[in-house]
Formats: sequence, C-alpha cells, structure tokens
Amino acid sequence: MIALITGASSGIGEATARRLAREPGSQLVLVARRGERLRALAQVLGGALVLAEDLTDEGAAARIAEAVEAEHGRLDMLVNNAGAGWSGTFAQQGAANLRRTIEINLLAQARLTEALLPALHRSAPSCIVNVASTSGRVARPGSSAYSASKFAFIGWTDALHLEEAPHGVHVGLVNPGFIATEGFPQRELVGRASTRWMVSTPEKVAEAIIDAGPGGRAERYVPRPYALAAAARLLLPGGVRRVLASRDGTALSTTTAAGTHAASAAGDQERDRAATGADR
Repeated sequence: MIALITGASSGIGEATARRLAREPGSQLVLVARRGERLRALAQVLGGALVLAEDLTDEGAAARIAEAVEAEHGRLDMLVNNAGAGWSGTFAQQGAANLRRTIEINLLAQARLTEALLPALHRSAPSCIVNVASTSGRVARPGSSAYSASKFAFIGWTDALHLEEAPHGVHVGLVNPGFIATEGFPQRELVGRASTRWMVSTPEKVAEAIIDAGPGGRAERYVPRPYALAAAARLLLPGGVRRVLASRDGTALSTTTAAGTHAASAAGDQERDRAATGADR
C-alpha cells in the first residue's frame, strides 16, 4: 500500500504515519512544511518519501503528484489531514480570517486531491480519508471561520464519496473532537475530572483513519460519543444552541501550548499548523 499523509510532522498526522507503517508492505509519503521533522520521522519508520511543501502554495499539489508518480507510479491511500484554525468571533476577525481558514482547510485539500485522483483511479480499489472535525457538524462561538471551513469540507467529502465510488475510490470521513497534541494539549479539559473523558489521543484518531480508509467505513467520530452531539444538532437545534451559549458551553474553550491562540473548535487539533505558514 502506497499511502500519502498530509500534516505528517506531528499530532494526528504523525500518529497516522506510525500506524500505517505497521501495515504489511506499506510505503509512506509524508507531507508537511517542516522537512526536518518529516525526515526524522521517516528515519524512525525505516524510510519514507519526504515532501516538504506548503499546501497553500498553489503549485504544491502538482509537485507532490509528480514526486509520487516518479517514486511509486501509483497511490492507494490519501489522508487529507493538514489543517489549522484561529480563534475569535467573526466581528473580531472578519472575512479575511474566513478566507485564510477555508484556504487551508478546504481549498488546499481539494487541489491536492484533484492532482492525485488520476493515480488513485489507476490503483483502484483505493481510498481517500478526509480528517475534518466535530466542529464541522456542531459549531461553537469563537470558531465561526473554522466551523465554516469544516462544514464545507464535510459537504465536499460527502459528495466526493458518491462521485468516486463508481471509480473504485472509497472516500471516508473522520471527525475528531478534542485531541491532545503538542500544539493543543487540552490542559483546561484534562485538568477537570468532569471533562477529562472528552479528550482523546492522536493514536485513536489514527485507528479511526484506518477504519474510514482501508476499512471502508463512511464516517467515524473520535471519541465515538461525539456522534451524539452531531445527531442532537439535527434533532434538537434550539437545545444545542442553548447549551453551547451557556456557561458549560463556553467552558469548553482551550488554549494552545504557547497560549497565543485558542483551539478554534472541538476537533482537528493542530495537525500541522506549519502547513498554513503560521508557526507554532
């Protein structure tokens, strides 16, 4: 299996690379902006094709596709995992923040998928796993741009699933909730017994990616109970909005390791902020 993972330099992307490396015969393509982190990971894994690229560069997708074609001539699995978010209300950050968030969380992933689809078609049966967020199903205050980008990413994924099935390409979706990573340690939630259960690990997301890729699952939430929040949003929208507007709802805000940006949503915890050009 030839598998390409974006945002592979840390967090969920790194955990996914480590998990896929255990699959018999797997060969990995690691993509992120921080080349030194990728090379160190590739060495630990016993080798991988390392592509240090900024996915917001419009030429990156073509360069990645060319490198994969030259090295392997095929692609069996694409994990669209890179993403980022910046906290703040729409009134504070405006359309400019919406634009930059959609650029990395949707458009960059779409450009890369477009460039790699021919290889995925030739390798069918193959798969794409889009790592979105629970915030793409349930929005919270202070994360309007992030949620908008993830709602769009999920809608695109649902359509892509239907469009690519006839070509033998399965498209799965993974929606992480709060995930403890170096960029988003979730100290506020882990430090309270009442909310500790809400925080999961990158390794569990990596297992969900296996389920939604080679395993053929359509959609996975991590932790699994987050699916109930998505269902409640459809069945009881008014109730969910009241809860999220309450003190309990606003208490779910978390900060990054540096403390300079709040985690912008319940999910997608800083898989590779470097892919956006924003340093940790």
